[in-house]
Amino acid sequence: MHLIVLLIPQKVRLGGNKMFGVFKKKKAKTKVLTPVAGEVIKIEAVADPVFNQKMMGEGFAVKPANGKISSPIKGQIKAIFPTKHALTIEGENGLNLLIHVGLDTVDLNGKGFDISIAEGQRVSAGDTLLSVDLEVLKSNDKDNSVIVVFPEQPDLELFINEGVFEKVAVAAVVN
Repeated sequence: MHLIVLLIPQKVRLGGNKMFGVFKKKKAKTKVLTPVAGEVIKIEAVADPVFNQKMMGEGFAVKPANGKISSPIKGQIKAIFPTKHALTIEGENGLNLLIHVGLDTVDLNGKGFDISIAEGQRVSAGDTLLSVDLEVLKSNDKDNSVIVVFPEQPDLELFINEGVFEKVAVAAVVN
């Protein structure tokens, strides 16, 4: 019987790259919370081709149990749409997301929406961003799905945690 000992150096560089990617640093996973209590569904189930065909990017949606919309991640508010129905957040790790409340809610010109934050403001996961009067959406025949998409991030790996959540919970994990 022969004993073979294989020594693997900690850092072997070939042309500036680590050998075979064995020691490659793993990407940090980001937990993305539900922006509202309710039923988490796949983006493909949203009744709008712009979202369900992922033209805006990968994502998920929540059929809301209430109108309190909170931040799914820690980051900075980058933009708030003038009609108050959508906003963007840049996460601390560079992850960008768009929260879009309802379908065709841009037509309401802000009616039923109350913003709690300002552009440039830093937020933590779970902080209240806005509130929406779901009755206003219903009376105007607007779908109330709260959509979270990750625009312009084609290599995104997203793992969705589908189901009904009575409070804000982890809806997805992004690699």
